[in-house]
Amino acid sequence: LIEQYERYGHKIGKVNPLNLPRVPEIESDALLEPSLYGLELNQEFILDGETKTVEALVAELKAKFCGTITLETDTIESAEEKDWVVNRFSQLQSQDASDSEKHRMAEILIKSQALDQYLAIKFPTLKRYGGEGAESLLVFVDQYLRSTSQSGVDEVMIGMPHRGRNNVLVSLLNFPIEVMLRKIKGLSEFPDEALSIATGDVLSHLSVSNDFKYEDGRKLHVNLIPNPSHLEAQVPVAIGKCRGRQQTLRDGDYSDGEATRGSKATCLLLHGDASFTGQGIIMEALNMSKLAHFDIGGSVHLIVNNQVGFTTPPHRGRSSPYTSDIGKMIGCPVIHVNGGEPEQVHRAAQLAVEYRHKYRKDIIIDLLCFRKWGHNEMDDPTMTQPVMYGVINNRHSIPDDYAGKLKDLNILTETQIESWKAEEISRFNDAFRMNESVEFPSYLAEGSNWGEMRLPSVQKVTTWDTGCHPDILRFVGAKSVAVPKDLKTHNRIQKSHSDTRMTKLTSDGLIDWALAETLAFGSLIHQGYNIRLCGQDVGRGTFGHRHAMMVCQESGAVNIPLNELSEKCHLEVVNSLLSEEAVLAFEYGMSVEHPNRLVLWEAQFGDFFNGAQIIFDTFITTGEAKWLQQSGLVILLPHGYDGAGPEHSSCRIERFLQCTNMNMSVCHPTTSAQYFHLLRRQMLRNFRKPLIVASPKILLRLPVSLSLLFLIRSAFSFLQHQLSNFPPFSVKKVILCSGKHYYALEDQRKKLSQNDKDLKNVAIVRVEELCPFPTDALRQELARFPSAETFVWAQEEPRNMGPWSFVNPRFANLLGVQLKYCGRPVMAAPAVGIGTLHTEQVKTILSDPFV
Repeated sequence: LIEQYERYGHKIGKVNPLNLPRVPEIESDALLEPSLYGLELNQEFILDGETKTVEALVAELKAKFCGTITLETDTIESAEEKDWVVNRFSQLQSQDASDSEKHRMAEILIKSQALDQYLAIKFPTLKRYGGEGAESLLVFVDQYLRSTSQSGVDEVMIGMPHRGRNNVLVSLLNFPIEVMLRKIKGLSEFPDEALSIATGDVLSHLSVSNDFKYEDGRKLHVNLIPNPSHLEAQVPVAIGKCRGRQQTLRDGDYSDGEATRGSKATCLLLHGDASFTGQGIIMEALNMSKLAHFDIGGSVHLIVNNQVGFTTPPHRGRSSPYTSDIGKMIGCPVIHVNGGEPEQVHRAAQLAVEYRHKYRKDIIIDLLCFRKWGHNEMDDPTMTQPVMYGVINNRHSIPDDYAGKLKDLNILTETQIESWKAEEISRFNDAFRMNESVEFPSYLAEGSNWGEMRLPSVQKVTTWDTGCHPDILRFVGAKSVAVPKDLKTHNRIQKSHSDTRMTKLTSDGLIDWALAETLAFGSLIHQGYNIRLCGQDVGRGTFGHRHAMMVCQESGAVNIPLNELSEKCHLEVVNSLLSEEAVLAFEYGMSVEHPNRLVLWEAQFGDFFNGAQIIFDTFITTGEAKWLQQSGLVILLPHGYDGAGPEHSSCRIERFLQCTNMNMSVCHPTTSAQYFHLLRRQMLRNFRKPLIVASPKILLRLPVSLSLLFLIRSAFSFLQHQLSNFPPFSVKKVILCSGKHYYALEDQRKKLSQNDKDLKNVAIVRVEELCPFPTDALRQELARFPSAETFVWAQEEPRNMGPWSFVNPRFANLLGVQLKYCGRPVMAAPAVGIGTLHTEQVKTILSDPFV
C-alpha cells in the first residue's frame, strides 16, 4: 500500500488550482484502496517502531503523496535514484519556508501582478501575454536561480515562450522597464547605429543577459535567450548555447580535469502544456539529452500548464493523461504542483535543482495553473471554455490569495503589500516618462565574448586574406592522418585516404575537397579557434570522403587526429541523432555563444534541411535582424543533379536566396580552394554571418575541381566569381552559371567547338557567391567582353527553382544586363525520378545555352 501511494498517489493529487473535474480513469487506475491489499482501516500494525492504524497511515500517505504537490517516479530505472527522489520529496514536505522566504515569494507575486495591471491600464489594447494565473512560475524561477547558485553553478541559460515572459524579465531578471515601455510605444529597442541592420521583434520576444549577486555572496550570470513565436523552437537553441558556454568555461566534457557536465553552466527550460506534447522538437530535444556531444548534465523543464492550448482542451490536445508524459521516454521524474500554492512551487524548485545537480539528468515540473484571459488579452475565452472561465472569473488572483494567507498568519501586513505596489507603480511611471535617455544593453559590448565583433557594413562587401603559410598547411595535413601506433586503420582508408593525402602534400599535388576542409579546420585550430562539425555520418562523410575520425578496426576506438594540434582548441566531430530540427537548433545555439567557435551542420543530402525549416526561418536567417544576434553557423547542403531523384538532387537554394538581405552568405563554390577560403573567412573577419554552402557531391572527386596548394597560401582569398580564360575581345556570348554545372557546360563547349569555331567565342563565368550579390565584381568581369551580344543564365534546376529568380532581376536592375534563361522547365518536384527523362533533360540543358 505504501509503495502504491509512492508510485500512484499523483493520480488523486489536489494539484489543480481550479478544482476542475478529474479524469475518472486516472483515479480508478491508482489502486489505492487498502482492501485491495487485504487491509482494514481499523487494523493496527507497527511501522518504524510506531503502532498505528491503516486509516492513520492512509491519511499520512494522502497528505504526503496526494496533496497539492505530487511525484511521479515510475519510469526512473535506478532503484537508488528513485529512493532518493521519494525520500527528498518527503523531507521537503516536512520543511516549512522561513518567514523571509514567504515575504520574498509574496513580493515577487504582488510585483508581477502590478506589472500586468499597470500595462493593462496604460496600454489596454496591448497583447502582452501576461503571467496572470501563472504568477507562481516566478516563484519557481527565483528559487531555481538561488538554489542553482548555491550548488556552485556560475551561469544559467533560460529558454522560455511568450506567456509570462515580460513578468520574468522585469520582475526577476532586471530588464530595463524603460526599454520595454519604449518598445510598447512603438520605439526601437536598439541603438540608432544598429538600425541599418536591426528590424526588431515583438514585445514578447525580448531577451536579457545579467549578473546577479545573492545574499550569501554567490554570483550567477543569467541569460534569457530570444524566442520566436514558433513554440518550443527555442528549447534546443538554449541547450546548445548552454553546451557552448560549457566549452567556454571548460566545463564537463571540455574540462581539463574531472568536472562533471553542468558544474559551471546549466539550463532552465519553460514550456507550455499544449506545445510540450504537440511539438515534435520536444521529443527530439529530450532524445538528445543523454547523448554524447549533446549532454549538458541535465536540464530542468518547467511546464506552465494553463490547461488549454489556445482554445483546445487537454483531452483533445494529447493522447496521454499528463502533458509531461513524453518525459517517460528518458525515464525522468515528474513533479506535479498546484500553481495556487506558491510554497509548494518553492519546494518543487528546490527538489528539481537538487536532483539535476546530484544525477545530472533532466527533470520535469508540471505547474498546473490557468490563463486569466484568453490566448491574449484581446481574446474572449468564454466562447470556447465557458466552464473553466466561470471558475477563473469568480476566484481571487494567486498573488492576492497568497498575500491574504500571510496576512491572516500575521507574517505580512497590508501596509507592506501596498508599499510593494506603490514602489512598482512609481518605478513604472518614472520609466514611462523617459523617452530618450535609455542605455541599451548589447551583447557586442566590450568585455563580453563578442566584444571584438562589429556590426558589418551594409554598403559594401569586404575582402579578407584567408590564405595560410604552406608550411602550416603541410604540418596540419600530416597531422590529419597521424594516428596512434596501436590503432589499426581500415585498409581502404589507409590506402586511398591517408597514403594519398601524404603524397599530395609532399609533392604539392592537387588538393581535394576533404583535404581543403581539413586544412581549413586545422589552420583555424592552430590560430586558436574551436571547430564543431555535426550531422548524420559527418565523421566519415555521406560520400565516404572526409574521414575526420579514424575507427580502429580491432577495438572500435575512435581517434580524431586533428585534436593533436592543440591542447586548448579542438575539433568536435558529432555523428548526430537522426534529427534535423532539434540538432540544427542546438548547433545554432552553439554558434551564438562565442564568436571564436566555427560550428558546421551538414545535411546528409541538401534538401533534408527542410526538416528544420522553422529554425532557418526564425533563427538563422532572421536572428541578427530581430535581435542583433550574430551567428557564424555554416550549413553544408550537398547539391547537384546526377539522376538521384526528387529528394537527393537539390538543396533548394532558391529558398535561401529568397530570404537574403545582407543577412547571410549563400555560396556555390566550384573548387576546393574556394571552399577552403570560405571556411576560414567565417572566423577571420570581425563579424559573423551564417554561411549556406551548396556543397559538392560528384565534385568531391572530379579532378578539374581540385586546386593546387599554392591557391590556398597567404595573400589569397575567396573569389566571388571565377575569371574566364577566353580572349575577351572575341567573346560574343557570355554564359553565367553557378556550381558544378560549369564543368558540364565547359565540356559541352569544348565538344561543340571542335566542329563550330564560333563556339570558341563563348565565355563561361562562374558566380561563386550568390549573396551578397557580387555586383561590382561582375560589372568588372562583364566589362572585359565589349563585343558580347548575348548573356545567358544556365542552371541545372527548374526555372521556378535554383538561382534564376534571384539573379535575373539583379542582372537587369544592377548591371543593366538582360539574361536569357537556359535550364529545366518549371516543375513541381526539384528533379525527375525516371532515368530516361533525366537523360533527356541533361541533353537539353547542355545544348540550349549554345544555341
